[in-house]
Amino acid sequence: MAYSGSTAPNDLSAFWMPFTANRQFKSKPRMLVAAEGMHYTTADGRQVLDGTAGLWCCNAGHKRSKISEAVKAQVDELDYAPAFQMGHPKAFELASKVRDMAPKGMEHVFFTNSGSESVETALKLAIAYHKARGDAGRTRLIGRERGYHGVNFGGISVGGIVNNRKHFGTLLTGVDHLPHTHLPEQNAFTRGEPEHGAYLADELEDIVALHGAETIAAVIVEPVAGSTGVLIPPKGYLQKLREITKKHGILLIFDEVITGFGRLGAPFAADYFGVTPDLITTAKGLTNGVIPMGAVLTSSEVHDAFMNGPENMIELFHGYTYSGSPIAAACGIATLDTYREEGLFERAAELSSYWQEGLHALKDLPHVIDIRNLGLIGAVELESIPGKPTARAFQAFLDAYEKGVLIRTTGDIIAMSPPLIIEKSHIDQLFGTLADVLKSLD
Repeated sequence: MAYSGSTAPNDLSAFWMPFTANRQFKSKPRMLVAAEGMHYTTADGRQVLDGTAGLWCCNAGHKRSKISEAVKAQVDELDYAPAFQMGHPKAFELASKVRDMAPKGMEHVFFTNSGSESVETALKLAIAYHKARGDAGRTRLIGRERGYHGVNFGGISVGGIVNNRKHFGTLLTGVDHLPHTHLPEQNAFTRGEPEHGAYLADELEDIVALHGAETIAAVIVEPVAGSTGVLIPPKGYLQKLREITKKHGILLIFDEVITGFGRLGAPFAADYFGVTPDLITTAKGLTNGVIPMGAVLTSSEVHDAFMNGPENMIELFHGYTYSGSPIAAACGIATLDTYREEGLFERAAELSSYWQEGLHALKDLPHVIDIRNLGLIGAVELESIPGKPTARAFQAFLDAYEKGVLIRTTGDIIAMSPPLIIEKSHIDQLFGTLADVLKSLD
């Protein structure tokens, strides 16, 4: 596509970029200036295949007219309305659409502005739920090693990615962590769900024995751990977690900021795995990445615990200036309609086998020590260069970008999660380019 706008800012110093090697980037910037369908356009006019759906969020691809037109129309009609003691129709319409798409039992929707805020909201709801039921001693939160739950204090406390935690001092107290589920010795190069590792869920019983169930409010896990490098849950693992949490009266939170809205070929990972938690956190695909928005889905049991006392009293002292904002709500409605009208979740399910075969064809290339996939998510783990962790995958990222493909890296793991509109020819291009890149790495 043609692009005629400004292609280069004259000063890069002011913007402190998130999760970025700022000095390296600013020495040789990688500027994206336009996008459409499956491709970005760079400042130098090249087309780059989006192998990551932006940051796991552009599930319907880029520059979707139905979505952009809904946003434009909403700006002209109602730009902002407060959500505290006031309402506007589109927030209620979107909440109903999300509820209707959600797993059975998820009946209520609380809007946020990001995945991080969704996690903070869910953690607060879990603690407040128990207090509302007269069980105020349940304040402990259980996360998992290598988990990613955003970057606010609650999220990094229950999260388990070391670099996200170690620089920020004392975090929330009373938090404990389950072991991660990555078992490369038993499960390397698994296609889909690994056979080994369901027993790792039993570690929750040890945590309960250590702290006492009466102190634990909630367990939070990503059904598929995305940002740490695509860790697929072993068969039966999530089912065991559900059984143990129910047994001990502990709420189970699924962080579906990545897996929500079609990534696995189903509306939510809870649908895919047949496991319904008490709360689900979402963001990203809710608005196709166009407008920041997140949401927490809850069961009626959680919601109704707060609905007591005088009717004129505020039930939950929590919320955000932009919770369910008109523009974000209009964007979300158009996004969910696009998913439904184009059958994008079903499309992801249909393409998952082709995606799997293309990904695993990389198995015997240099430095590849593991490959993992589920739905339209995939990861290629590389052997690290001695003394230079992350260097090999980062070089692959740079080389792929120069060859016209956008991938993501975490540590020495390459992660891919394309828009759900991807064609088989795009899959061939993505993995063909990655194969060329891997062959050329030191």
